[in-house]
This record gives sequence, structure tokens and C-alpha cells, in this order.
Amino acid sequence: MKVLSLSDRVDPFIYHAEARERFSEINLVIGCGDLPYYYLEFVQSILNVQVYFVRGNHATMIEYGEDSNRIGPRGAIDLHRKVKNHQGLLLAGVEGSHRYRKGPYQYSQGEMWSHVFSLLPGLWCNRLLHGRYLDVFVTHAPPWGIHDHTDLAHRGIKAFRWLLQTFKPAYHFHGHIFIYRPDAPRETLFEQTRVINTFGYRQTTITIEP
Repeated sequence: MKVLSLSDRVDPFIYHAEARERFSEINLVIGCGDLPYYYLEFVQSILNVQVYFVRGNHATMIEYGEDSNRIGPRGAIDLHRKVKNHQGLLLAGVEGSHRYRKGPYQYSQGEMWSHVFSLLPGLWCNRLLHGRYLDVFVTHAPPWGIHDHTDLAHRGIKAFRWLLQTFKPAYHFHGHIFIYRPDAPRETLFEQTRVINTFGYRQTTITIEP
């Protein structure tokens, strides 16, 4: 399965009429936060594939537009605190970042633990039904100690690292960490999980062994 993952900025290479031809082989789109709802709607419409997403710390409660106001991208599936099965691919997600000021979609480490614990019943059901807990973990913030920074706003999430260690998804897509240098890490293998910073956009071919 070929996945297009997006986060943090509207890329003109994607927000373009030729995106249908450029990404004709994409089977699934994952939004990792801080993207306008209209942008995710455009991608879903032009590629004609399902979009799953989580919100980032800069997301608005309501996105005002000329045609209508949105509380989320129409047609896309919000993964926050949910476990989903997409054509045999097992996904789960958590929105937001570490809290650094007042505002929505920002959480303390303790609140992030609560979000992760809410996923556990679904993960255990996956294990019973499919023989594995999770294939793809989708977040905005990175896990603790992987791709994160030391400042409060960009601090990694301890509960995410624990989830990777415990349930061993094959992939973890996140955003939130901007990449300015060509030598900045975009992908890290952590135990059995490929942790991918999808700042801007990334194309990934996902292979899952049952």
C-alpha cells in the first residue's frame, strides 16, 4: 500500500491540479496535523482516496471559508483516540502537542497518557482478531527522545514512546518538527517501528506481515 503523509504546511507541489497525475499510485492519505481542512479536502477529492487525520496544536476549532465553515475536513476520518481498520491496515491516532500555552489541542504528559490508554481496548481487539495490535500510529507530536526538541512546545511525548515499545506498530507517522537542514533526521528505526517525520509530505510504501 502506498501512503502519502502530510503535515504542517500547504505544499504547492500537492495543492495543484496536476497532483492527480503526480500521485496517481497513492492508496491512502494520512494527515499529521497543522493543515487547513480545505487542503485535506482537496487532496482527498483530487486523489479519490480516503484521508485519515489528526489535528495539530495550531488547528482551529472552526475554519471559516467563503463556501462554508468547517469543524474538520469533510469526508476525512479523525483518528484521535480511535482505532480503525482500513482494508486490513490497522491504524490509531492521537492529536495535538505538549502544552506550552493556553489553547486547544495542547496536552500535558498526563493527558497524553490518557489519550493513549483510551486506545488500549481497540488494540487488544486487534490482537484477538488479527494477531497483531497495530500497524500505523499517527500523531502530530513526536515520541519522547525521537525527532523531538528540548523546548516545551516541541518536547516529545512519553506515552507515545511507551506505545511503540509495547505494541510495536510497524510505522509511526508524526509532524510538528520542522525540517530546515538536509541532514536533519526524517526517519528513525526505534526497536520495530519506523518513526517518520512527515513535515511537508512523504511517500511511503507500507508492507505489513500478518
